[in-house]
Amino acid sequence: MKTKISASILSADFGSLERELKRAESSGCDMIHFDVMDGHFVPNLSYGVPVLKSIRKYCGLLFDVHLMITDPMKFILPFKEAGADHITFHEEADCDPNEVIDKIHSLGITAGISIKPKTPVEAVFPYLEKLDMVLIMTVEPGFGGQGFIPETLEKISALRAEAERRGLRLDIEVDGGIGANTAPKVRAAGANVLVSGSYLFRSEDMPSAVESLRR
Repeated sequence: MKTKISASILSADFGSLERELKRAESSGCDMIHFDVMDGHFVPNLSYGVPVLKSIRKYCGLLFDVHLMITDPMKFILPFKEAGADHITFHEEADCDPNEVIDKIHSLGITAGISIKPKTPVEAVFPYLEKLDMVLIMTVEPGFGGQGFIPETLEKISALRAEAERRGLRLDIEVDGGIGANTAPKVRAAGANVLVSGSYLFRSEDMPSAVESLRR
């Protein structure tokens, strides 16, 4: 499957978001990764619906919204109306995953589910036929700039094997510590959507950084 790069604006310059979005788009990224944190599900706050709505007009890439929040059902419609093209929520959240997936799809956008590093990958297996993407966190969610957790590679491999066993063309996304050194490892394990923040936005040559993740 084609490797897609999702640029996480959690690591962007918030004083120049328009410039940063256009930089990511012109550098060959495929998506913009939009991390939403509520200070409850994860120990941090980020940004919400008004920010997404305000920046949507500056970028034509797919907006990949990752809800790290306790009650995702409450925010699906607002984020869709603000410009989300894809919404991922957490298996560990306080919700019925089937209901959340159905709600996302009813709005005409794609749905994903995510798991934290300590959650068994088998937790998402009951939903695979309904999902467009599974996001495996390769760091503990909540803060950018963390180191990659090598043990998550086994989860990626197990998920890809299960998807292939069922004949599913499932996107497997990884988020956390993704750079030139870890990208080949997660791709070899079966991931095809790579979220990168610090590595991309701190690079003086973002097009080269994007290409290094694909190689």
